[in-house]
Amino acid sequence: MQSDLASPEKAFAETGLSLPPAPQPMGVYKPYLIDGKYLYISGHGPVQDDKSLIKGRVGADLDIEQAKLAARQVGLTILSTIRTNLGSLDRVKRVIKVLGMVGCTPDFEQHPYVINGCSELFSAVWGPDNGVGVRSAVGMGSLPGNIPVEIEALFELV
Repeated sequence: MQSDLASPEKAFAETGLSLPPAPQPMGVYKPYLIDGKYLYISGHGPVQDDKSLIKGRVGADLDIEQAKLAARQVGLTILSTIRTNLGSLDRVKRVIKVLGMVGCTPDFEQHPYVINGCSELFSAVWGPDNGVGVRSAVGMGSLPGNIPVEIEALFELV
């Protein structure tokens, strides 16, 4: 973390957003794994404060703005996993990579705009230099549980 930036915890508090409960795995996998200075986060969905998932297909059940908010909710869910398991968002130095998957109709083409919901959140938390990494945003015919967005990420630890 650079000394001229607010801590990620302070920056997150300034967003006024809340973190949902960290999800438990829905299969045989770990929600996160630390390898040296890298934190790998498994694919997360849009968990809400009541533990329910946002559901629906982008382009059919959700419009682009609802989908972008769902992607932000996935970002909040990832932050919850980090804080719950590592104790603080301050343990993360920077975002390295984000893979965003959008469950959508075949004619939907605005995947990057949707995943910006998560990327803008990470930029607010870790700043425009450390909060923005490399990224892919792709469309999927379906996602688990009919969620509209699933995101996995790789971070560098402090």
